[in-house]
Amino acid sequence: MAWKVTVPRDVLRVHGPDAVTFLQGQLSQDVVALPAGFSFLLEPQGKVVAFLRVTRESEESVLLDVDAGWGEVVRQRLQRFKLRTKAEIDVLDGWSCVAVRGYGADVVDVAGVATIAETEGGVDVLGPEPAVPVDEGDPVAYEELRIRAGVPRMGREIDETTIPAATGMVDRAVSFTKGCYTGQELVARIDSRGGSTPTKVVGVLGAVDAGAVLTVDGKDVGRVTSAANGVGLAIVRREVSPPVGASASGTDVVLEAVPLT
Repeated sequence: MAWKVTVPRDVLRVHGPDAVTFLQGQLSQDVVALPAGFSFLLEPQGKVVAFLRVTRESEESVLLDVDAGWGEVVRQRLQRFKLRTKAEIDVLDGWSCVAVRGYGADVVDVAGVATIAETEGGVDVLGPEPAVPVDEGDPVAYEELRIRAGVPRMGREIDETTIPAATGMVDRAVSFTKGCYTGQELVARIDSRGGSTPTKVVGVLGAVDAGAVLTVDGKDVGRVTSAANGVGLAIVRREVSPPVGASASGTDVVLEAVPLT
């Protein structure tokens, strides 16, 4: 049975004759080639400003949605680089995201702008009042799906020190065939060297809480950043090689590569 939850997201619209060309030079995703996809917005040095989704509305209009509280950060970062560009950047107040999951979710008749689903087996809908005619679901169940898929959250798995390769999302959010974009150099350099980073995101199997300290063989190796229904995500040091047993603040857990099955 299909169910829905409202996922806290900020939505922006970049629109105008130069909108697509402008974003093609700012985002890690191929905005020209794909109707929708994940992307990183980076600082020139390659650090992550935001992990977001891109949805083409038309040849001159693109929607960007990001975790709630980060919309203005995205707007300000894009505005700094919008020089002599015929495009406007608006935060869409009152817009929200409704995620539809469960059996039959992909055929539910929805009213709004459909974008790439954050997790598999459903559809995500953006709009001022997305109309989705199914019952309300459990937000914790959705959080479990998000964790199992390894999708990072701003302020949890990603902060101002994070580089894309540490998130495990490069394959889904970066194009290596498009032209240049701001912050590309670091992404390309790490990819050419095998993708090793000081830290990485892994999955946690076990009853844990966000914030729990992880230890392996008595040594602190990281911390849990998200948790729900017996699974979690964690940021750990590069020497940790899943699968491996660990302790999360005294509770035995297993660290696994994401996505979790």
